[in-house]
Amino acid sequence: MKQKIIVIGSGFGGLGAAIRLAAAGHDVELFEKRDKLGGRAYVYEINGFKFDGGPTVITAPFMFDDLWAVAGRKREDYFEMVPCDPFYRIFDWNKRAFDYNDDAAFILSQIEQWNPADKDGYQRFMGTTKAIFQKGFVELADKPFLSIMDMLKVAPDLIKMQSYLSVYKYVSQFIQDDFLRRCFSFHPLLIGGNPFDAPSIYAMIHYLERAWGIHYAIGGTGAVVNAMGRLFEELGGKVHLSTEVDEILIEQKRAAGIRTRDGQIYQADSVVCNADVGFTYDKLIRKDNQSLYARAKMSLMKYSMSLFVIYFGTKKQYRDHGLAHHNIILSERYKALLSDIFNRKALSQDFSLYLHMPTLTDPSIAPPGCEAFYVLSPVPHLGSGVDWTIAAKPYRDAIMQFLEDNYLPDLQANIIAEHYIDPLHFQGELNSRMGSAFSVQPVLTQSAWFRPHNRSEDFDNLYFVGAGTHPGAGLPGVLSSSIIVQDLIGPAAEPSHRQPVDPGLSIATGD
Repeated sequence: MKQKIIVIGSGFGGLGAAIRLAAAGHDVELFEKRDKLGGRAYVYEINGFKFDGGPTVITAPFMFDDLWAVAGRKREDYFEMVPCDPFYRIFDWNKRAFDYNDDAAFILSQIEQWNPADKDGYQRFMGTTKAIFQKGFVELADKPFLSIMDMLKVAPDLIKMQSYLSVYKYVSQFIQDDFLRRCFSFHPLLIGGNPFDAPSIYAMIHYLERAWGIHYAIGGTGAVVNAMGRLFEELGGKVHLSTEVDEILIEQKRAAGIRTRDGQIYQADSVVCNADVGFTYDKLIRKDNQSLYARAKMSLMKYSMSLFVIYFGTKKQYRDHGLAHHNIILSERYKALLSDIFNRKALSQDFSLYLHMPTLTDPSIAPPGCEAFYVLSPVPHLGSGVDWTIAAKPYRDAIMQFLEDNYLPDLQANIIAEHYIDPLHFQGELNSRMGSAFSVQPVLTQSAWFRPHNRSEDFDNLYFVGAGTHPGAGLPGVLSSSIIVQDLIGPAAEPSHRQPVDPGLSIATGD
């Protein structure tokens, strides 16, 4: 039956759900607080530079192809994706680099340079991650966990896959060299998790990368957002920008619509929420409309770390300084630094960094002869008590000095565009509870059924997409949540027949 559906928030989960539901024949309106679409994938335009505010690593490109196929269109008619090689350049504390891509022989040659004995272990590791990917992604990522029985059905498989182990411990069964263990276990950080307590099912991220590569959208991630916005409007969807939702209206235990900050009321048959799930329960739904169970469950949730991100452009190019498109710079401390961030919630003097250099692939996002960068440092969320109104500038200065001393000579004298964000931005601008960057932290007791559900337990026509619900953060996760919500709501009429894009499972592991 055709429904009037309101989508709150235009991150990838919200846009994906809006497109799918509009393609299914529903009347969909999307409400976004900021002046552009994208949520965390906001684009900052400064002095001729375009800086992607959010996700810069595109995995599972077939999911975008599938989204366009749902709408009867071809993704390549809207934006172009190109593969990155290497996927990452990972530096140790002595600036020695390790590269990897989708070439098994190349990866083994890189391992050879660090610890030849780990080549066999890596091949066995890759063999096991295929089974984890099959179960964790292909079979479960786009399935809702609305009942405890859904969890009990898969519990034997999760035990068999050693999901009770952390990603780091799982990798350590196969890899002996400490630095290589870090190279193959850092992936939970991409979705807000600590490699030392995120369940081993997240080791499938490495398999996902190997199988389909890491891609970059020409024009930046913002080009993907713009393409999704265009597709949604072509399907008849309506977008409200600079329109903050103040309350989800509840009538007779159902979501009846929304009230915006300016007092306007919009009615709906269903509401899909891409806002942070913790913020939604804390600020958008009146407490007297929530069950005691829901209130207690949300109050006990652990939230991911936050981020400190500096976007900067230089009048000088740095093409001969040994950097790749995606760079990871690891501190000598690994477990202790992550414990500072996730457990002690202390701002350390040292840091591990992700340095994004997109102009190596796409010079169009910077003025001629210039270079665009984005450097990210994981930091504790606002539960740490750090006063970022005081700490932000010294922390920025320390990071930039480190980059200048080690990777980008004369950096600060060449900067002609800069902007940074800290945990206060995630809390105030992005409405993220605790200022977390990835919402609910991915630990075993907050995964699948234990995670906030894609359909509210209190209101059966309120749905959740995005990082805080099942299956979790990252582009594949939030796009999968939009598939779940599409399936839960159903089509307005008989769906058109189309062939979904098959991700397949072919990968050479070197076995």
